[in-house]
Amino acid sequence: MIEYIKGGIAELSPATAVIDCNGLGYGVNISLNTYAAIQGKKECKLYIYEAIREDAYILYGFADKQERELFLLLISVSGIGGNTARMILSALSPSELINVISTENANLLKTVKGIGLKTAQRVIVDLKDKIKTGSVAADNTGTMGTLISAANTQVQEEAVAALTMLGFAQAPSQKVVLAILKEEPSAPVEQVIKLALKRL
Repeated sequence: MIEYIKGGIAELSPATAVIDCNGLGYGVNISLNTYAAIQGKKECKLYIYEAIREDAYILYGFADKQERELFLLLISVSGIGGNTARMILSALSPSELINVISTENANLLKTVKGIGLKTAQRVIVDLKDKIKTGSVAADNTGTMGTLISAANTQVQEEAVAALTMLGFAQAPSQKVVLAILKEEPSAPVEQVIKLALKRL
C-alpha cells in the first residue's frame, strides 16, 4: 500500500497532479484544497489513497493527513464514491466540512454538485459522531496560502479546464467562470472553481 508520494511536481492542474518520483510519474487526483497547498512549489509530498477496481487503479492525493481522513470518512458513506468525495473537498475546506457536519448544515452540503438532500443528511448522520471522536477534529489552520492570482485569462482557462475534468459541460462552465471573474477579478483559480461548483 502506498502511504505517500514525495517528489517533483511534473504537471499540475486544479484536478490532477503528476509527481515525478525518481523518474516514475504518478498521476494523482487531487482536490482544490490540495491544489492550493502545493501550487507554486517544485516538490511536494502527497498522502495517498489507492482506489483499486476491476477496471481502474486510481490514486487520490492529499496535502495533509486530515484531508485524507475526511476523504476516507466520506467514501465510507453509502452512495459516495471517490469523485464525489473529491468534489466535496474541493467545494469545502476540511475545517468548513467539519463545521458543516458538526452543525448539521445539510443545506450547505447539498450545494455541492451531485449531493442531494438525502445524501447530505446521510453524510451528517453517518459522520457526526466519527468527527467528534476522531483525530480529524484537530484544529485546522487551513492550507489555503495567500496566492497571487495570475492574469485573468490564465485563471479562466485553468478554472474551465478543471470544471470540465470534474464532469461539467464546457459552455456553462465558461459562462459561470466569466461571471465570477467579473465580480471578483483578482480571485485565484481555486476560489473561482469553488464558487463555480456552487453555481453550476
